Amino acid sequence: MIERIIKIREEKNLSQEKFAEKLGLSRNFINQVENGKKNISDRTISDICRLFNVNEEWLRTGNGEQYFHPDDKLSTYIADIITGDDDFIKDLISAYMELDELSKEALRKLADSMLNKRKDRD
Repeated sequence: MIERIIKIREEKNLSQEKFAEKLGLSRNFINQVENGKKNISDRTISDICRLFNVNEEWLRTGNGEQYFHPDDKLSTYIADIITGDDDFIKDLISAYMELDELSKEALRKLADSMLNKRKDRD
């Protein structure tokens, strides 16, 4: 798995420090993982898969496709929402579905603007 973690980091052109920052970890921890001195937690594996659109089966075993097809990622998100206990996101989706088309378009524009600002910072 170490080689696959390094591969993801390098494909995304991230230093150990930037990779660690995106995962909420220290550069030293990532360095130790990449050198086989530390094991990575299930939560960090899930975070890597979520943040970088990586197939968890591939990350853990090397089997399957490295990256999810966008529809697979959406299916994973929906499954997480349905089985999770985050009522806020469930309420948010319900509220969105009850909006008229004009309001949905305004919300889409706001979300796009927020995502673009985030991308500019990254």
